[in-house]
Amino acid sequence: MIALGLWQLLLRLPEKEAYLAQLAANPSRPPIAFPATPDDTLLFRRAIGRCDAPASIRLVGAGKQGYRAIAQCPGMAVQLGTTRDLRANVRWPGGVVAGYLTHAPDARPLLAGLWDSSPKRLLLVATPALAGLGPNTPPDIGNVPNSHLAYAGQWFFFAAIASIIYVLALRRRS
Repeated sequence: MIALGLWQLLLRLPEKEAYLAQLAANPSRPPIAFPATPDDTLLFRRAIGRCDAPASIRLVGAGKQGYRAIAQCPGMAVQLGTTRDLRANVRWPGGVVAGYLTHAPDARPLLAGLWDSSPKRLLLVATPALAGLGPNTPPDIGNVPNSHLAYAGQWFFFAAIASIIYVLALRRRS
């Protein structure tokens, strides 16, 4: 348990902080073409893509903003904007889209995700919003979890509790 705490503290925490620093710098980097393969180091990076003919546009829950309109295009998904109307009939003919990259909504159950190591699909979030929809939420590095310090503390706490139980067991034996 101590080894796991040290691993979280000395290895995972610095790795995650370096990753977060990279993500924080991504919005200021020059735009790129929408990537052909998922790459989490590109999150929050500005990108440009072309969607000639969306196969479908569906509404996906977006919390306080209502619903996100997501167009499924050949080779990419585009978040067009937001609406509060669940019955909105969003129409968009396609075209060039500029915005930033984030993860596409994932409908896999939590347990299935534990055994599936395939990378999450990327989503191009249009900036500004398209098809007469409300604006998309700008990227926020604060939404990326970083709990490795808490995990380290948890493992050290477990080790301390195990030590106390061991000492109590030895006392009872005597």
